[in-house]
Amino acid sequence: MCKDCGCSITHDDVGHQHTHGDHHHGQLHSNPQLNDKKTLAVIHKILDKNDIEAQHNRDHFAAQHVTAFNLMSSPGSGKTTLLECLPEYLNHKFAVIEGDLETSRDADRLIAKGINAYQIQTGSACHLDAFMVHGALHHIDLNPIDICFVENVGNLVCPASYDVGTHKNIVLLSVPEGDDKIEKYPVMFRRADVVVITKSDLLPYFDFSIEEAKAQLQKLNPNVELFVVSVKNSDSMNAFVHWIDDNLER
Repeated sequence: MCKDCGCSITHDDVGHQHTHGDHHHGQLHSNPQLNDKKTLAVIHKILDKNDIEAQHNRDHFAAQHVTAFNLMSSPGSGKTTLLECLPEYLNHKFAVIEGDLETSRDADRLIAKGINAYQIQTGSACHLDAFMVHGALHHIDLNPIDICFVENVGNLVCPASYDVGTHKNIVLLSVPEGDDKIEKYPVMFRRADVVVITKSDLLPYFDFSIEEAKAQLQKLNPNVELFVVSVKNSDSMNAFVHWIDDNLER
């Protein structure tokens, strides 16, 4: 749980105690904070304020005719590498807002590739929120771009709870992480508009089943789209970029 904001408690958690088969769902993830009305009131207040700021960010993007995508995943899944390779395939100018606890290494990597990027250092916060993204927008010139990617802090839990004001959520899952992560972190994958399985060139070397991943996603999020991608495979990159093109705000 995030010690800074309690972001593991989401709107969906409140009153979420029901049965599945022979077990009582509330017993599996009981959290004493869910029974504390004062704690819940604080969490809801934080999330409500964030949602208002998120809509403000969307309005700002809309005024500049920019489509924003939120990239979420665990650390090391390949978010920055994917962004580094996009200019080769994407016929639209884009900028990136980077989120990490410390350092500007990811933004520096993108800038070295000629990509406009701004780094947010969150300190101890395990996710970006709408207010952080709003602050970063003061450092990004939206006029010449069509797309803004928000690369969230590497974390499969907390970023799913915070709307940062983007239009679509892209969730990455790398082959070395294993196909079991989908059901282990259901909130994240329910929030996804598209799931990108990265590092697919490593499939021969890891016990990762694409079919099992599809089956888990079908149960959690039947309408989600799935792409199996390797930055070393141009066909897979082109298929993903086609999805980006189709989902631009016109």
